[in-house]
Amino acid sequence: MASDYEKRLMRVLDHIHDNPAGDLSLDALADVAAMSRFHWHRVFRALTGETAAQTVKRMRMHRAAIALVREPTGIARIARDVGYPNPASFARAFAEIYGSTPAAFRARGELRPLNRSLKPEISLMFPVTIRTEPARRLAAMPHSGPYFEINRSFEKLYATLAARDLLGRTGLMIGVFYNDPAQTAPADLKSHAAVEVPDDAPIAAPLEVVTLPAARHAVLTFTGPYAGLPAAYDQLYATCLPQSGERPAHLPSFEIYRNTPMDTAPDKLVTELCLPLEG
Repeated sequence: MASDYEKRLMRVLDHIHDNPAGDLSLDALADVAAMSRFHWHRVFRALTGETAAQTVKRMRMHRAAIALVREPTGIARIARDVGYPNPASFARAFAEIYGSTPAAFRARGELRPLNRSLKPEISLMFPVTIRTEPARRLAAMPHSGPYFEINRSFEKLYATLAARDLLGRTGLMIGVFYNDPAQTAPADLKSHAAVEVPDDAPIAAPLEVVTLPAARHAVLTFTGPYAGLPAAYDQLYATCLPQSGERPAHLPSFEIYRNTPMDTAPDKLVTELCLPLEG
């Protein structure tokens, strides 16, 4: 059963993600949590591992990075949409996290999906291997909606695990994806933000148990910001899979996150895209 603190934190995390351009000051978030500013600051940091200001900035810049790669929207408009009415302030905040200006980030060809604006002659070469992944038991937070927003559910997952004193028993961080985003409306996409746990770890609502069977997988290792994952999937499905002669199995694909944006620069993030294969 969710504790009182856990419910307050879920409410605040949802508010942050639903209102990127709104007032997300510590005072405003303390009001959402219905707790004093002083105590809320301590509770939030204890359960998430970072301050509310750090979470807000990371979330806003992640959303901006996705928009820069996926949408033709002007940079000034993107800045306003994530709570920065001053484009210069937005550019400084973005560069602090992503190491480049928003314009330079948008221009990076390797981050753009092949079916949008990437030139056909550019070859995206991320390493791909065939390997057998073991069976895994996962503690998972369900997510509905665009896959690039699954970070919302990961934050809620880890806050829940922290509130239940289970973080010390967790393993790999994994995202499990059940639909083809090219054939499913964004609002109807289903996924799980998950973490590997031992068989005896207790899992209660709102968390769910997800089991991944042992199977052969084509595994593409992508190093870089999460905004570039759609381009990596394009290589995996459009280039690597046909060349390998392998056929995908009727199982969900998943991503293994070898590090986290909480302590790793975006260009150093390592994500393994795991596509299950027949046989």
